[in-house]
Amino acid sequence: MKDETNARSALAARVFRAAALCCLFLGATLPASAQSLGSYDRDSARTMLSALKDDLKKNYYDPSLRGVDLDARFREADEKIKQAQTRDQLIVAVAQVMLDFNDSHTFFLPPSRAAHVEYGWQIQMVGDDCYVTSVKPKSDAEAKGLKPGDRVLSVDGYRPTRANIWKMYYRYYALMPSRSVRFSVQSPGDAAPREVDAETKIEMGQTVTQWVNLLARSIREEWDIDHDRFFESGDDLLVWKMPTFEVSPSHVDDIMARARKFKTLVIDLRANGGGYEETMARLAGYFFDHDVKVADLKGRKEMKPVLAKTRGDGGYKGRLIVLVDSNSGSASELFARVIQLEKRGTVLGDRTAGAVMTAKHFDHQTGIGSVLYFGASVTVADMIMSDGKSLENVGVTPDEAVLPEGADLAALRDPVLARAASLAGIQITPEKAGALFPVEWRK
Repeated sequence: MKDETNARSALAARVFRAAALCCLFLGATLPASAQSLGSYDRDSARTMLSALKDDLKKNYYDPSLRGVDLDARFREADEKIKQAQTRDQLIVAVAQVMLDFNDSHTFFLPPSRAAHVEYGWQIQMVGDDCYVTSVKPKSDAEAKGLKPGDRVLSVDGYRPTRANIWKMYYRYYALMPSRSVRFSVQSPGDAAPREVDAETKIEMGQTVTQWVNLLARSIREEWDIDHDRFFESGDDLLVWKMPTFEVSPSHVDDIMARARKFKTLVIDLRANGGGYEETMARLAGYFFDHDVKVADLKGRKEMKPVLAKTRGDGGYKGRLIVLVDSNSGSASELFARVIQLEKRGTVLGDRTAGAVMTAKHFDHQTGIGSVLYFGASVTVADMIMSDGKSLENVGVTPDEAVLPEGADLAALRDPVLARAASLAGIQITPEKAGALFPVEWRK
């Protein structure tokens, strides 16, 4: 969305999008570094707490704060700041008060670190199980035997679930990067799980002196996900692999002009963590001959609904198929659901992330001379679809569930895209489909 951080992402993606499992998880998985805390460190943490509390009180979409006792939670955080022995523990204490809301778009944006972190692996929920989806060549993870298709039983002792995986991403990419990650995994066809300790590649750099979207920056430093990719089959099929909605409406116009001649358009939104509301509405408008309300915004004050304005004679008249997975978040979910509700196309794949809120960033700083930049992402509105329901923590259930198995991931097969092509009358094997859009690691 415009002015929105997708916490999964993203993580994954994007994105979503993602936050920490809990204080216990964070404290247990990263060894405490030898840090000498002074009064300045604790004062800085308290300044951050105060700013976050103010942001929540003034801006959170639910003025009752979903029943959270804000004063009590912040008192607890202040006690943890008093007891902290390391700077990491200070950051955890600040972050936890935001995580207590269990809101995908409400979280602490910590000060950036002067390091580039590259893990060399991707994990993702497929159905109710977590899998390794790719491993970077020549990484320590590859050398240690981590493989695509491995089912992930635990990460540093904790089992990934749909409810907590975004928090894992937040912990590893934004809050407390780890020098190594221990996996318990099981390969397809193997009865015995095995342990893998994958070392992280860390390159020190200059300190970031201005706040940026750390989640997106971290993911994009590791994976090259910023460009559209396409596959054509005559005039019958165009597949558009759309990585993000963080593009201009005119960019969508250019691609839809290209799509007009094809009988079937497949928009692949897998791993698309969302982006700009305006861009999502622009794309949706190409598939209707009338204006369509995408969603109402429920916040502290009355807001205009999100509308997809028809493109009229310039719209797309052919068959539409939308591909989604557990890393499809925010704007991707809104687009897929409005297409589904209006019965304009077919949605294939896996249930989406369920991270659909509108949030704003609030930037802050603390210190004199040596300045720390930090911020907050705060939900300012829930998105209510035309059926009167919110997608938050629910997601979009596809019209047809098509899930790759561990053996598919291991063999780089894509049964989801193969199924979409078959609906368009084009026969593509899962092996060929899997080779169309390979993972592109950033060099």
